[in-house]
Amino acid sequence: MIFEAALNAKASALILVHNHPSGNLKPSKQDIAITVKLKSAGQVLDLPILDHIIIAETGYYSFADEGIL
Repeated sequence: MIFEAALNAKASALILVHNHPSGNLKPSKQDIAITVKLKSAGQVLDLPILDHIIIAETGYYSFADEGIL
């Protein structure tokens, strides 16, 4: 669904964003796993994932800033 929306919008790249209402900015194992899968799919579709950002009341976490992407 993510890539379908991006392709329909004629996007050239994606930045993924989601929130953690708990306030914990640390990415879960599931957050990391889906990021890796989406990055791989983006490479196949020539639609790169530039960043995945987790936002919370206390700040944000950037996968790109942390070297995970």
